[in-house]
Amino acid sequence: MDRLPPVNFRSLDLNLLRVFDEVMAERSLTRAAHKLSLTQPAVSNAMRRLRDVLGDDLVVRSGHGVEPTPRALALWPTVREALAQLQESLAPGLFEPATATSTFVLALSDATAATLVPGLVEIMEREAPGISVRVVPLTTRDPRRLLEEESADMAVGYFPAVLADLTARAQSGGVVAFDSRRIYDGEYVCVMRQGHPLAVAPLTLDQFCAARHMLVSFSGRPFGFIDEALASLGRERRVVLTVNQFFTAGRVVASSDLLTVLPRHFVPVTGIAEALVLRPLPLELPAVHVDALWRRRGPQQTAINWLLQALARAARRTFPQPAGSPAIN
Repeated sequence: MDRLPPVNFRSLDLNLLRVFDEVMAERSLTRAAHKLSLTQPAVSNAMRRLRDVLGDDLVVRSGHGVEPTPRALALWPTVREALAQLQESLAPGLFEPATATSTFVLALSDATAATLVPGLVEIMEREAPGISVRVVPLTTRDPRRLLEEESADMAVGYFPAVLADLTARAQSGGVVAFDSRRIYDGEYVCVMRQGHPLAVAPLTLDQFCAARHMLVSFSGRPFGFIDEALASLGRERRVVLTVNQFFTAGRVVASSDLLTVLPRHFVPVTGIAEALVLRPLPLELPAVHVDALWRRRGPQQTAINWLLQALARAARRTFPQPAGSPAIN
């Protein structure tokens, strides 16, 4: 393996790292220049100087923007975390809910939003009237890119693979650019209409696999964690319809012979609970943990802490004893 050239830190200007961080975040010299209040030639010159110091191209032109090199992708988490820690040390952020005018962007599924947002609004009206919240659709089980691109400040959902990866990175001494915290524990159940032929008795695995199913898939993939669990048993089900909202699934199931799988706590807020029958799933599933995930950003951590506490309190409306777990460090 080729060894990287040594870096002369005497020639390394901290401002070059700020430019690098913004270019990586925006994937565009023009947008980075706008964010930094610099001209595009100034940003290009800064990147050229950093390339000279590090001995790597760092970014290459691609379409209307730039794409990072492998070296840049490896460096960026460390650079961003170091800049955030430095800014926090020199200018620690203060967050006073009563006077704050912050805007939080939350990525949530409709079921999670229905669970958390009503209680969150009550807390905002009572304690933080100047704060705004924008909810955007959660369309993936791995929202890290969404958070890296700053399209959302926080994602709340079921992210088992992401949390396992972050834990493995932390245990191996790698840089972990994200934190997480448990908001509540959920349970998934099989849902069908009143009068469905399978509603008269306990649901068996054979009946479940033989039925026609509707899958709620944020990404549109016709294969979810239920299908993964079935595959581990050497079984499969027939998914004939895929939708991206739990509300839509509830409505369709209420007027068809399709089965679907929904969070148990979500069914009462659909407005059509009386038209639905719930049955325990006829297979073992891992515990369903709903976690908040966000990027580590020092100056905003006090605001993030308030938001986390508010979400946990909102969850208690549905879950009086929500499970708690420490952030990944």
